[in-house]
Amino acid sequence: MDTKLDGEISVRDRMIKLAEAAERIAGTTKKLGKTAIVAEYLKSCTLEEASVSAVFLSGRPFPVWEETTLQVGGSLLWRIVAALSGKAEVELSAAYRQLGDLGAVAGAVLPICRGCDLRVLQVESKFREIAAARGPAAKSVLVRDLVSMATPLEAKYIVKIMTGDLRIGLKESLVEEAIAKAYGGTLREVQRANMLLGDIGETLKRAAAGKLGDAKLRLFHPLGFMLATPAESAEQALGYFPDALVEDKYDGIRAQAHCSDGQVRIFSRTRDEITESFPELPEALAGLPQDAILDGEIVAWRYDCSEGLPEGGSENNRARKAEGPGSWAGRALPFSELQQRLGRKQVSEKLMRQVPVAYVAFDVLYAGGELLLERSLRERENILATLLAAPRKSPAVPQSAAGSQARFAFGDDPSASNTQVIRAPVFQVATAQELDQLFEAAQARGNEGLMIKDPESAYTPGRRGKSWLKLKRELATLDVVVTAVEYGHGKRIAVLSDYTFAVRDGEILANIGKAYSGLTDAEIAEMTRWFLEHTVEDQGFRLIVEPKIVLEVAFNNMMRSDRHQSGYALRFPRIVRLRPDKLPEEADTIERAREIYEKQKN
Repeated sequence: MDTKLDGEISVRDRMIKLAEAAERIAGTTKKLGKTAIVAEYLKSCTLEEASVSAVFLSGRPFPVWEETTLQVGGSLLWRIVAALSGKAEVELSAAYRQLGDLGAVAGAVLPICRGCDLRVLQVESKFREIAAARGPAAKSVLVRDLVSMATPLEAKYIVKIMTGDLRIGLKESLVEEAIAKAYGGTLREVQRANMLLGDIGETLKRAAAGKLGDAKLRLFHPLGFMLATPAESAEQALGYFPDALVEDKYDGIRAQAHCSDGQVRIFSRTRDEITESFPELPEALAGLPQDAILDGEIVAWRYDCSEGLPEGGSENNRARKAEGPGSWAGRALPFSELQQRLGRKQVSEKLMRQVPVAYVAFDVLYAGGELLLERSLRERENILATLLAAPRKSPAVPQSAAGSQARFAFGDDPSASNTQVIRAPVFQVATAQELDQLFEAAQARGNEGLMIKDPESAYTPGRRGKSWLKLKRELATLDVVVTAVEYGHGKRIAVLSDYTFAVRDGEILANIGKAYSGLTDAEIAEMTRWFLEHTVEDQGFRLIVEPKIVLEVAFNNMMRSDRHQSGYALRFPRIVRLRPDKLPEEADTIERAREIYEKQKN
């Protein structure tokens, strides 16, 4: 029982206790040890403090569902730490090179002081003030006030939480385990409640009250996306499960559409809302007859009624072809076309005509008041087909689109295009030969390859297993994180065009290469602005930047090298594309690099 008087600060609720717990968590490599420390700390707090602490220990200042952001960049934090520490730029740079993140630098260089007995709830309140402030000047004053109130150890973790980069080997999944350990309930119940609520602090409160089972789906809060594992060949893919369901792998961006009573919001794989970048899609999705959450892909699309279904395949596939070519009319355009639509807060009518888009739906997670995650893929396929074939509530999607696979109908006149939703055509295969035929047809349509799925699989948000496989045949690529940038040469002397990038190696980022080709001048100009605003160390010609930008890079082969921290170097690396749909935590690992290296030796 909390016996402190009003206005009295309980030792157990102080921010310093959270910081000390975080230090202990960072000090052990054992998963069970980390979980035990979190559970012990949470139980030592009042319920309100524990709820906020759970959010902080998940590496963010606010619960996921709120979509609130601080909008404080690394360069602003760097200037504040520099001012409060009184250290010269060279000393700060040396500390950053040694410690590797700005929070640790703050803990090392700020003067030793008693602090102001900060409470966890005070820090949360300050975070909300910062988020509400408009403009960098107002935010800077509030951030400086908060950091100046903290001890160096508290400041270390306040900055880490602000940057979303705890680096103590603690993922939200371990916080979920700690909640189950501290308050009861099974881990699965905790995970399910957190997934539905999007708020690990509220999940903690429900666990403490024994009400985890009362958690309900919060529409317009994005769920985690089910992920796929690469397959090396058709034979390997079919070795995991018989009678696979197969779809094209589209070269677009993964998108989750939440639809209710005419309101539609669309979220990317990073759970950011992207509705405003595709203003024509809500109208197309608003006519669904039931509240629903769809999983699918946004693609740039060219209408072409001359294209039809691929030849060959099983009897089931030929039966689908007999339904007519409508659902296959047209083809997806390259991702480079879609990039023109990404990140825009306002999209002109002209751009919508130049780069029309479509939503290719391939799964349904919620419909008619029922969460469908535990249903088999085969059942979800049937529900999706029924949902898209039903009469629409509004004229946004004409009745001619109804059918087992809705069709696009942009019309002959692009200016009169009517964006629609398509159900991704699905085929069933039993042999590697059939899978190879479908693969060749998918690539002929300009798509990346195939998705191969277990028809009996449940939908597992945020997990990458063997139930969904992706088959792509191309030169090796890696998803990497940009860690440093340099000014270019010649006509690019004024822009940051040379990127050093890294793969994940446990809790650190290990550099593996450098590339300067592949992006357009417009993309380089845009990224230059971003990097200048998110610089953490200015070395003159070279800038160390916040590790937030993910690239897909291709290369001819990989070599052993002591030039990079990873121990590998890429030969002829080139940037395939920016990956704004991916978080740094989703970049490839050193293990993946090692796997590519070993395979190329054979």
